[in-house]
Amino acid sequence: MAPEKLKILIIGATGYIGKHIVAASARSGHPTFALVRDTAPSELSKAQILQSFRDSGVTLVKGDLYDHQSLVKAIKTVDVVISTVGVLQLADQTKIIAAIKEAGNVKRFLPSEFGNDVDRGHAVEPAKSTFAVKAQIRRAIEAEGIPYTYVSSNCFAGYFLPTIVQSGANGPQTNKIVILGDGNAKAIFIGEDDIDTYTIKAVDDPRTLNKILYLRPPANILSHNELVSLWEKKTGRTFEREYVPEDVVLKQIQESPMPVNVFLAMNHSIFVKGDQTNFEIDPSFGVEASELYPDVNYTTVDEYLNRLL
Repeated sequence: MAPEKLKILIIGATGYIGKHIVAASARSGHPTFALVRDTAPSELSKAQILQSFRDSGVTLVKGDLYDHQSLVKAIKTVDVVISTVGVLQLADQTKIIAAIKEAGNVKRFLPSEFGNDVDRGHAVEPAKSTFAVKAQIRRAIEAEGIPYTYVSSNCFAGYFLPTIVQSGANGPQTNKIVILGDGNAKAIFIGEDDIDTYTIKAVDDPRTLNKILYLRPPANILSHNELVSLWEKKTGRTFEREYVPEDVVLKQIQESPMPVNVFLAMNHSIFVKGDQTNFEIDPSFGVEASELYPDVNYTTVDEYLNRLL
């Protein structure tokens, strides 16, 4: 007889990555619960998301990050808690930690990460502060002795690839591509469906317990220059490459309004400093997803770009 699947609660379920995680959890046969403030929202798009959850067998649990008792009650019914809350609520994950501690039954907590490894980077402000909040949440989880997995998924393909990493653009470039730094720092691009698949596989894997799960599928590690060359090859066109020296990038970050400065600072960390690939994964703190789960047929950058043609 197969062991019973762990029950999973997703907090921030209707958000960008939350929707994907909910779908993957339901697909994998885990009893899946989504914490929602309102089970019958008036906003059509949100109502449609919740209906899609119900259709896939997900249980909607009425509760709120800012209502301690509802949070504890929801957590007591599950084994694993995954937070996918947005940037403005990152610091408030201390409320989830407190509720997990009180509930006393959680086998694994995955806080809202899904980006760079915040303990190993060279981000400048204002991205530095955002990463610092995520790092503080890690330390709080560890201090409370809560079993965890941190998912470092690097670049969302759906955010970076359609514009070939052009901030503020709405689609593929027509003639010129702006490249921060020399364009040689390696970044990692992961399809959102692969992020959720790897995340759900990790929730009950003893190899990922109290570790950082890095998503570094080999075919998806490319520099900006390599990405542009691949796009040129596919489109049969040559793009003018405008390189922005690091000192100019730093000046632009300081002079840009919110949220442009945040995105620029994150791109500086990824594409100038190479913060996604400039360290080795040591087994003492991390494991790599494509090595652990070679059965996952992930979408390569090459395949993703074909969809954009």
